[in-house]
Amino acid sequence: MSGSFLFCRGVFVMDKFDPRVDSLVMETKTVWDKSVGNLSDEDRRWVSQSIHQQPQLASQVSYERTHTGFARVIHVTVDDIQRLYLAKT
Repeated sequence: MSGSFLFCRGVFVMDKFDPRVDSLVMETKTVWDKSVGNLSDEDRRWVSQSIHQQPQLASQVSYERTHTGFARVIHVTVDDIQRLYLAKT
């Protein structure tokens, strides 16, 4: 595995996206940082879908072991949303 990581209770907390582990992802979860504030449901859906389509743009990615592979958990920050909009243009 590239980069540094911490493994605790079946969860890999990594400092960056890992394409090898990500190839085994079967589920996705989104956690919202307090800095994100009040986004509409429509905006949250777009951000969640977009960041999981481009997980390499996320600043905090963790992988939870599941029975069928891994679940990718992205903790979305304001900086992540800015990167999504810059990548869109």
